[in-house]
Amino acid sequence: MLTQAPISVLLVDDEALARARLRALLDSCRDPHAQVLAEASTASAAQAWLREHGCDLVLLDVQMPGPDGLMLAEALRHHARPPLVVFVTAHARHAVEAFELDAVDYLTKPVRLERLQAALVRVAQRLQQREALQARTALQQDEQQAEEDVLPINDRGRVLRVPVAEVLYLKAELKYLTVRTATDRYVMDGTLNDWEQRLGARFLRIHRNALVAKSAVRELDRHALRDEAGAAAPDTAQAPLDDGSPTETWAVRVAQVGEWLAVSRRQLASVREALRALGR
Repeated sequence: MLTQAPISVLLVDDEALARARLRALLDSCRDPHAQVLAEASTASAAQAWLREHGCDLVLLDVQMPGPDGLMLAEALRHHARPPLVVFVTAHARHAVEAFELDAVDYLTKPVRLERLQAALVRVAQRLQQREALQARTALQQDEQQAEEDVLPINDRGRVLRVPVAEVLYLKAELKYLTVRTATDRYVMDGTLNDWEQRLGARFLRIHRNALVAKSAVRELDRHALRDEAGAAAPDTAQAPLDDGSPTETWAVRVAQVGEWLAVSRRQLASVREALRALGR
């Protein structure tokens, strides 16, 4: 058996007798088996049905009143998950056009059981290929997401995989990045710009030298930040203290560790906007 579940089919033909014959033939097919979900006598009716339902295969007549089968097949190619198409027609002259539309097969009337069965085998194989491709794509996306969800830290010859969910902030210092979690500090290679692209919307750029996890930001306030020489941090958004003493810097407080990180003048407005969006 090529497929476990029956191939789900939509019959599209303007002749009721032709649809009845196809239905009877499909009932006689066993390996693989097919199940007719619905019938339509026009391309427009088929389109309307497909907007609300899905199927594996459309058995499609070419010549019909109104839009013909070739036009319907072309429209189906733009669906998010297009059904496969097998043309069933009294004339073979449209075969080239049909295969240009990626039809699985082209059957001429009167359809013989053996020929229909062979077409269903091709459909089942195509469905298996599609499922295998989707499975590989999903696996690759999962692997990519897994890579994006960890930071690789080289710690004295060991490679640690620190979950991004545990990272509170990344800070550029000299030629390295400091990665801060609630319990540890790590040093890693790379640039802040690269990690800003990789980490995406989960992190907030607050300064040219710092990215902070949005979930870790508890408040934005004025805070006196000084370097070892006692000077205010460079390129920071400063405001005078209420008592007229030297200026202080806008900074964010990082949850779990209670550290304050300076916010640059350039980033202050975007930080405020991001925190408002988070309800903080």
